[in-house]
Amino acid sequence: MPLAVRWVPATGANCLPMDVIDPLVRRAQRGEERAFGELFARHRADVARIVHRILGSSADLEDVVQEVFIQVFRSLPSFRGESKFSTWLYRLTVNVTRMHVRHMRARPKLVGSPPSDPAALEAASAPNAPDERTETARRLRALHALLGRLSEKKREVLALHDFEGVPAAEIARILDIPVLTVRTRLFYARKELYTALASDPTLAPVVEDLLAELHGRPQRPAREPQRAAIAGDEPEGKERRL
Repeated sequence: MPLAVRWVPATGANCLPMDVIDPLVRRAQRGEERAFGELFARHRADVARIVHRILGSSADLEDVVQEVFIQVFRSLPSFRGESKFSTWLYRLTVNVTRMHVRHMRARPKLVGSPPSDPAALEAASAPNAPDERTETARRLRALHALLGRLSEKKREVLALHDFEGVPAAEIARILDIPVLTVRTRLFYARKELYTALASDPTLAPVVEDLLAELHGRPQRPAREPQRAAIAGDEPEGKERRL
């Protein structure tokens, strides 16, 4: 069934000129089904990674990713180029994931039913799974448990900045908050996370691997640069409403 999307030309001083907006986005706005499929293929991995960073290991991850793209389909006609498409997409991804987290907190928990963990299930189901793979799954579970202790707002900023490499200014646009607030939340998120990491030094390599993947090069032990960041990046002002 063809996409019933009606494209309305962007207007206004803050909108990007139409020749600047990605032609693939414009084609999807006009209702080209193939173009929307290409958008999905191009951005799915990024969306899934952000959802995973915020949500943690969960059997619901794929459902949340699908919900994000359902919302993209519904909201695409409203995209007018007032920001980069990736910024708009990340904002929508964070909002959908945030709503899912809140729904999960409100859902009754069944006694004796542990949460599903895709990494653990994969490691357990693999024939003759090596000890190293099992240990990696354990560390990932532990790391996500530590991230889960952070407040929702701090976790979002930490995931976007430290694990996705999104600049603070863009995070401010994604979350619709001041840059100072982004830096303040990031400071306290790092402080809480790396204080918690001190209680389990085996998790440091997990963080190091994530940062190495981000930067494409080997990293020093994760806690060392973050201690320097905590000492040198004290947020300006006295903002405490995180």
